[in-house]
Amino acid sequence: MNILISRLNWQNGTRINQYIFAVLLTIPLLSFGMIQGWLSPMLIVLQSPDGPSSQPLTSSDISWMTSVTYITAIVCGAPLGHLTDRYGRKIMTLVTTLSLIIYWQIKLICLEPWALILARGIAGIPSSACYIVLPIYLKEISDIDLRGAVGSLLILNRNIGYLASYVFADLLEVKTMLWMGLLVPTVMFFIFLVMPETPEYLVKQGKIEEAKAVLAWLRGVKATDRSVERDIDSIVKVDKQTQADAKSVWKIIWSDKPTFKAFIITLVIKISQQFDGYLIVLIYASFVTEKAAETISLELSPNKQVMIIGVAQLVGSILATCIVEKTGRKLLLVSTSVAVGVGMLLLSGWFYFTSAGFWLPGWLPVAAMCICIFADAAGFQPISYIIITDLFTFQLRGTVSSFANICAKVSNFVQMKWFTIICELISIHWTFLFFAIVSFLAALYTVIYFPETRHKTVEEIYQKLEKRKDVEENGS
Repeated sequence: MNILISRLNWQNGTRINQYIFAVLLTIPLLSFGMIQGWLSPMLIVLQSPDGPSSQPLTSSDISWMTSVTYITAIVCGAPLGHLTDRYGRKIMTLVTTLSLIIYWQIKLICLEPWALILARGIAGIPSSACYIVLPIYLKEISDIDLRGAVGSLLILNRNIGYLASYVFADLLEVKTMLWMGLLVPTVMFFIFLVMPETPEYLVKQGKIEEAKAVLAWLRGVKATDRSVERDIDSIVKVDKQTQADAKSVWKIIWSDKPTFKAFIITLVIKISQQFDGYLIVLIYASFVTEKAAETISLELSPNKQVMIIGVAQLVGSILATCIVEKTGRKLLLVSTSVAVGVGMLLLSGWFYFTSAGFWLPGWLPVAAMCICIFADAAGFQPISYIIITDLFTFQLRGTVSSFANICAKVSNFVQMKWFTIICELISIHWTFLFFAIVSFLAALYTVIYFPETRHKTVEEIYQKLEKRKDVEENGS
């Protein structure tokens, strides 16, 4: 029996183990947040002759450093769903954490351009794994009424990592910050060694009694509890049905109408969220504030303004964790996507009018970026991950997560590689206007097609999608 289950075994009905487990599982995303957050304040430093590298990074180096992560994320992300189903959630979480350790070690050894690009390439592994493996692991150790809240912890911890990087970059030496980055995944690797597997994966492996023990431990009850027996029997039943069905995962997605509709909804929301401009604001925040400073004198340095954006992002994540199980997915998704669109529209307008010679206050672009990042973190982003676990059974989750992740990383790569070039070609205000339009269209799509998934099983959601399909066919 797993050491945690034998030592930390409360049997008074408390679900404290689920909360502890969920917090620990999302800490790798804190480390990945530090990886992503490190770029924004360091871009200007790395291009300076006085930077930590023996030679300043060129624009080409920066372009590859920001985009190479998404190339390896696409390549590594493709088989991750299958590997997670085959080798287990725990093993793949350990692999994810190990890749984070390697990233920080490379930077500690060398800060030359080639090493920075190599490290960013390695970061592509957690860039995919953190968003494929961890949401599945989280979903399968959480009760249905907790899944939205614990799912939001993924983005919350990642945003803590962003803010930590902004603050550390402003206060600490580069090497000290890198040691801090290495510490987090190293500690978590050893903690994950004693973590149990999920009940659903154990059932898949035929380990029914062990699955009962893990589920009972998560719920703080005895393994003979009727609710544990009932839920394990339900998982066994679904697993047997899946094994009896000779169809491949992709054949199920294409042939089953509710599943296909859920798949399309997932892709539309995931891709539109990636193209809402949040990543550009985060990675190029210093670039945007520096452009603002060219036109109007700002009282805060670009680094300090980036820290303000980090705080807004963190507050948005905290809000999402607190209210996602109260408001529901749909309302939160619509309201936050509209808010992101408004923020991007303000950014577009500010750059357009100031470039035309009009005076606008210097705090406006910073406030607009804060609105975008707050709203994205408060709903648009966490919901895009939560709905994958809401809309699909555990047999399909890994495959759908991998495919959605590939689409997301392709979107990220396109933005990272071409943002500065496109800004030079058509001006920065048109770029932000495009992000605004995407956000508004996403809100409209959600209103029309997205079903509320809060506290609903996959079967209940599919029944709703089936009814909507029947209504559309009868109407036509």
